[in-house]
Amino acid sequence: MSNRTLSIDDRLYDYLCDVCINESDLLHQLRVETAQLEYSVMQISPEQGQFMSLLIRLMNARRAIEIGTFTGYSSICVASAMPDDGRLICCDISPQWTSIAEKYWALAGVEDKIDLYIQPAEQTLQNLLDEGGERTFDFVFIDADKQNYIMYYEMALRLLRKGGMIAVDNTLWSGTVADPDNIEPGTRAIRRFNEMVQKDDRVSKSLVTIGDGLTLIVKEFD
Repeated sequence: MSNRTLSIDDRLYDYLCDVCINESDLLHQLRVETAQLEYSVMQISPEQGQFMSLLIRLMNARRAIEIGTFTGYSSICVASAMPDDGRLICCDISPQWTSIAEKYWALAGVEDKIDLYIQPAEQTLQNLLDEGGERTFDFVFIDADKQNYIMYYEMALRLLRKGGMIAVDNTLWSGTVADPDNIEPGTRAIRRFNEMVQKDDRVSKSLVTIGDGLTLIVKEFD
């Protein structure tokens, strides 16, 4: 028995994948293709994708936003778990990376659920607010430039309904957040975000040690 989270070595991680992960051939193919890219480390892990799919189903989420789409793995996990009338807004600035996502969305049969905006996410989020989207979304996934996490978080709270959820990726940042000597800009940005959320009494939250750290945040106010 253990009264704290286990450390995951390679043997235990392989066991976890064997007994828990049901990754489709299509998602596996996408991971293999993405692995050839320079920034392949930005892709979420298969266990995280499966976990997010489960969250979407548990919430019966119909309206979702993704801030940072990359090559589309997480968006397929989210969109596939939503009902036929579900809508996912994807925010990214890279036509190159999202062209891969669009190819796999079509192969997965989820392209009709997804609206992609190639522009700064702040602009897309503000447009949604201006169009009356405040308090109308169920779920927001934040996985983009770390220095803007707090801004994305505040805008996401405005767009979420009460009881809606924000999932924020990379909140353990390969463990460097716990190293006081690491003052790299991304590390400092994640620390600031984590400290801000910890003090935010408007929400309930839990940092889940899956992937590179996934913080789950539930909005508790109208």
